[in-house]
Amino acid sequence: MRIDQIGGINPLNNIQNTKRTQGTGGVKSAPDSISVSAEAKEMAEAYYLKGIADETPDVRADLVAQIKEKIKDANYLNPQTISATADRIMQAYGI
Repeated sequence: MRIDQIGGINPLNNIQNTKRTQGTGGVKSAPDSISVSAEAKEMAEAYYLKGIADETPDVRADLVAQIKEKIKDANYLNPQTISATADRIMQAYGI
């Protein structure tokens, strides 16, 4: 049993017998262009910013280390510092 010529079809003859066209016949096309809506631009920017936010750590370890060092100093924790910190916390929560 031979399976290389099923039904007497020779694939090389089919390729050799194809006729080729002689050009496009003078078809002219306009240059391609696209337009992006303002909504799509906003969504792309939001997607980009979300990626940056996902990559950014929630805790700034360097800043936490600096504050820990300041708190160790007994002179740093005075009534003025505590009052200023409390004011900033209250402003952050809108109180």
